[in-house]
Amino acid sequence: MQINKKNKIGFCFCFMLIVFNQFAFSQQKNRDTIQMEAILYNGDTIPSSILSNIYVYSKLTEAQKEAIAKYNRLKNAVYVTYPYARKAGVILNEINAKLIGVEENSTRRKIINSREKDLKREFTTPLTNLSIYQGKVLMKLINRETGNNCYDIIKEYKGGLTARLYQTVAFFFSSSLKQPYDPSNDDLVIERIVLEVQRLYGYPEIAKSQNL
Repeated sequence: MQINKKNKIGFCFCFMLIVFNQFAFSQQKNRDTIQMEAILYNGDTIPSSILSNIYVYSKLTEAQKEAIAKYNRLKNAVYVTYPYARKAGVILNEINAKLIGVEENSTRRKIINSREKDLKREFTTPLTNLSIYQGKVLMKLINRETGNNCYDIIKEYKGGLTARLYQTVAFFFSSSLKQPYDPSNDDLVIERIVLEVQRLYGYPEIAKSQNL
């Protein structure tokens, strides 16, 4: 049987229509399928997704503001005074090492006087620029670096009378040369800030405090 030209065109058109319908149906099926992550839990497949971050803000209370201000003041004082405490610690620890086993007062005085100029040069001008609060923090840090409070240091190097004089002056400034350093309790925050400064500037530890 021969197929005329019109029948051939009609046949091709029907064939293309069937193919197009199949393709459209297939595309429709694909659009109905949504791919997503899932987890297996006790044999069940459970859809999973990551939610967007949710940020919650609130105003600080007056107590929180006060605590932050207090911490920032202490942090600033440690950052300012710790370099001075380190310099003092290096010199004082060297002097103390040389004084070990030396009994004669004249010899001890010579050892102390040999480094006294270094101490004055390092601290006379800078210390006059410190606030009273920064001075308190410095005394604690010197105790940390040397293992001795400032009263004992002055008494050793300048005599008991001079030490009592400095202690009296410190008393009028609401401070004390005999301040201890307790990194585990009272001075824990200071110790953490000191360690932060050491990491930031690459300072090696030189402290002689018994508590560290």
